[in-house]
Amino acid sequence: MEGLPSGYRPNVGVCLINDGNLVFVASRLNVPGAWQMPQGGIEEGEEPRSAAIRELREETGVVSAEVIDEVPEWLTYDFPPAVKSKVNRLWGGEWHGQAQKWFLMRFTAEESEINLANGEADPEFSEWKWATPEEVVEQAIDYKRPTYEEVMKHFQPYFTSGKATKCYSTKW
Repeated sequence: MEGLPSGYRPNVGVCLINDGNLVFVASRLNVPGAWQMPQGGIEEGEEPRSAAIRELREETGVVSAEVIDEVPEWLTYDFPPAVKSKVNRLWGGEWHGQAQKWFLMRFTAEESEINLANGEADPEFSEWKWATPEEVVEQAIDYKRPTYEEVMKHFQPYFTSGKATKCYSTKW
């Protein structure tokens, strides 16, 4: 993949917005209180855009979304030492962190389409909500915050002000 920094796991991120230009975030099951946008690894031979669409579907059940924009460069973040040893063991690599291609997508369906379990054996999230871009950055885990700031800065022209957020839990 062109421009991919060495030593970083290739990854995609999705900034999914609704009609009110609020951003979808979900709370991780394994890190309570850590809110993040959907993201995930790029499979061998997969294009970043296809990976973003796949990851959005796998993590949220969302299939009704249109791609609006893309951050042209790879954005990176480094793993803290404890996270680095865990993910390198799980992923079988020696990664400093992740290099991400970010996509802005607009959600085009009813919220009932969102399904965090989505038939996955090991869902990643416990609940989700719509948040302002500022809230997305504030509620991000520390080591991802600079990347989230860059994502929000790049997509800023697509956002409007709005304070309301909704929160939904998924029980299984």
